[in-house]
Amino acid sequence: MSYGVKPVMSLPFEVPILELDLKIAEFEDLARANDMDFSEEVITLRQRREEVIRETFSKLSAWDRVQVARHAKRPQTVDYVEMICEQFVELAGDRLFGDDHALLTGLTRIGGERVMLVGQCKGRDTTESIRSNWGMLHPEGYRKALAKMRLAEKFGLPIVTLIDTKGAYPGVRAEERGQSQAIAENLREMSLLRTPIICVVIGEGGSGGALGIGVGDRLCILEYSYYSVISPEGCAAILWRDAKKAPEAAEALKLTGRELLDLDVVDAIIPEPPGGAHRNPQAMAKILKEHLLALLRELKTEAKDIDALIEKRYRRLRRIGKYHERARDAIDGA
Repeated sequence: MSYGVKPVMSLPFEVPILELDLKIAEFEDLARANDMDFSEEVITLRQRREEVIRETFSKLSAWDRVQVARHAKRPQTVDYVEMICEQFVELAGDRLFGDDHALLTGLTRIGGERVMLVGQCKGRDTTESIRSNWGMLHPEGYRKALAKMRLAEKFGLPIVTLIDTKGAYPGVRAEERGQSQAIAENLREMSLLRTPIICVVIGEGGSGGALGIGVGDRLCILEYSYYSVISPEGCAAILWRDAKKAPEAAEALKLTGRELLDLDVVDAIIPEPPGGAHRNPQAMAKILKEHLLALLRELKTEAKDIDALIEKRYRRLRRIGKYHERARDAIDGA
């Protein structure tokens, strides 16, 4: 995918940034066309642009962050494979029904570290999105993921999963082929795999669709990604019977990285470049690669005692999240 310095598609709250992008591009075009020096003007505009980006992104609402996570130019699994992976060898099919193009799996190296990569794919244009079902996996996608993760276990390779989906495909044919069973089996088996597992939410982390490849020793989330039991639109449709109340639902769901970290749902927030990953994919890829390498080295040490690693994974899953209990008499008297 080609990302240039030209202005990118903007979200409503990014309009002031887009206007500055256009002014900068205009001065640069004038300089090239007329062999004139507008460097001072460009520097001033760039400084102003950085200030506006910092100010805008420091006060994003939960719904704003959902929109950033869905941005059309946000890097996806295939982009990170191109930018951070070496010698990627794709492995396809579930050996039962077929190959789900909503999931990319393969053997690769990240900074010299051998890993099994499992990542969800939404597609980068209409043709790819249709082929990958907009990132909504069918049962064969989850079975494909599990088959490759078992292969990684066999050869002692750590697993890296990249999560980016609104949810598992809810269609009739998916249910007929065992959608819920496939996800449930992944939850069980991933909790027991005798190899390190790192899970990263790179965009959307929706419901069981995300959980199906989201059980591991570390769960991280990019700064402007979200992770939730249901999409804000789905929650609003259930609670208020009005999908337009999605912004209110997003606030109630506590789906942002900071809220998830406070609730002990995720282990770390991976920072994004100023203005989000869609504004500087190469910088985001570098940050993600460094974070993954640090975790891979950390878990390699822990995996020397694999039984202890699995027990630690079990304890992590058992304590995930925070909640409050009220005495029964207090509830009855309420």
